[in-house]
Amino acid sequence: MLKRWRQSSQDWPIDYWLLGLISVLMIIGLMMVASSSVAISEKRFADTSHYFIRQFISLGLGLAAAYVLFQIPLSFWQKHRGKLFLFALFLLIMVLIFGREINGSKRWLPLVVMNFQPSEFMKLVIVIFMAGYLDRHASAVKESFEAVIRLALPFGVMAILLLMEPDYGSTFVIAVVITGMLLIAGAPWRYFVLTVLPMASLLAVLVIISPYRMARVSSFLDPWQDPFGSGYQLTQALIALGRGEWSGVGIGGSVQKLLYLPDAHTDFLFSIYAEEFGFIGVVFLVGLYLLILYRLFRIGRKAFDNEVFFGGMVAYGIGIWIILQAMINMGVNMGAFPTKGLTLPFMSYGGSSLLLLIAAMAIVFRVDYETRRTLSRDPQTEPIADKEVV
Repeated sequence: MLKRWRQSSQDWPIDYWLLGLISVLMIIGLMMVASSSVAISEKRFADTSHYFIRQFISLGLGLAAAYVLFQIPLSFWQKHRGKLFLFALFLLIMVLIFGREINGSKRWLPLVVMNFQPSEFMKLVIVIFMAGYLDRHASAVKESFEAVIRLALPFGVMAILLLMEPDYGSTFVIAVVITGMLLIAGAPWRYFVLTVLPMASLLAVLVIISPYRMARVSSFLDPWQDPFGSGYQLTQALIALGRGEWSGVGIGGSVQKLLYLPDAHTDFLFSIYAEEFGFIGVVFLVGLYLLILYRLFRIGRKAFDNEVFFGGMVAYGIGIWIILQAMINMGVNMGAFPTKGLTLPFMSYGGSSLLLLIAAMAIVFRVDYETRRTLSRDPQTEPIADKEVV
């Protein structure tokens, strides 16, 4: 039966397995936003469904945008990657000038229907830009350090703009995505000793010279040292995780979401999920993300096999982005990493994040669609009888 499913899946226009996995994740996300935001919605807006409705609208906008983006051929993104990157840089400048400041960071541009986060847009643009660059300079990247260091100027400007917001989490995610895509393209490991170490050293210095950032690091290392001050958020998150035990307290049964845990519907939604679904639910969620990563990398590998190199790099880059951000968010909730301000992909409340992730998946499905069309046109896949007739 499994063999028959595999054979039939080869005739699908896109990877329906991946579509199903993403759909399950978004449904769980909507359910958790509705559950985790009840108290904060009622306190701020006297409406327990305020954040759920806004997330549902963002989902609708994302699906509408995905339908449009799926119709656009990959050649369009490849041709206009430079313009997209310049536009993303422009948005990062605009957010520094006109952005809305929340919790000491200017990361959001106030639009009519939502607050838009340019750093989320930059993540998608970076994947497209790098895929196009590596498609054109794949051989040079493998043989010449100059081809890698040439990226320092545009990405250096981008990093400076992100750090000015400041948004260290997005800067780190983008840096790892770039590194991962270069390695997949065949760039030697030794190049990163000369590029990544200086960047890591710079970030370490910025943490040390800033009392605020240093306090966040120290609270992450020992949150119980100041459980009602700098360590409050993490201690409440750990309490939520502990209350979940094996099977959780049940959907809607969380206590920590009742204004005990700040950002329960955004950055710390995972803690509420763990409280309500327990260890079994966490294992299921981790497995879901790993399956999504597998399907994305599978699309990337098939694209490579059929010489759709640009599309393959896009699929790999988006896969790295999603799994890395999920790992960081879960790690922050469990006290493994300092607070980064990164959402849990497809689940946490945040219109920009959800919209851009859905848009990214639409482009991946386009990669899969064009790869399957390329495969169906390959003469080597035609039946022998057809060749004889011709």
